[in-house]
Amino acid sequence: MVLSAGVVIIRREGDGCRFLLLRVYRYWDFPKGEVDPGEDPFDAARREVAEETGITELEFPWGEVFMETEPYGSGRRRKVARYYLGLTRQAEVELPVSPELGRPEHDEYRWVGYEEAERLLGERVRRILHWAARTAGCRS
Repeated sequence: MVLSAGVVIIRREGDGCRFLLLRVYRYWDFPKGEVDPGEDPFDAARREVAEETGITELEFPWGEVFMETEPYGSGRRRKVARYYLGLTRQAEVELPVSPELGRPEHDEYRWVGYEEAERLLGERVRRILHWAARTAGCRS
């Protein structure tokens, strides 16, 4: 089983929360990537955020709490994605060119409210959104 690690990134805006979503093709998700052999998953999650978004100003007021998805995929590529919960004030996002792909890994990013995130995310990741919003006090 392959473990991916990422961060549900929240930016407080007025009385509400904005969530950072990344799109590849028609699929929206939070920033995440595979944990390298011997790498701590929390360190991997922070590394992936920096690599995929350029966001380096992250705080983790909830510590290293996380939620994982149900296993998905098939065969040797069966995966579980683990998400931590982080805050940032950094609104600027960069989608850098991946050296392996020769293009950005993601096609688009959006800072969205809870309702829009619910509409864009698939069921597997929507469960992560619900957990993150409850934990961060972004939705009752």
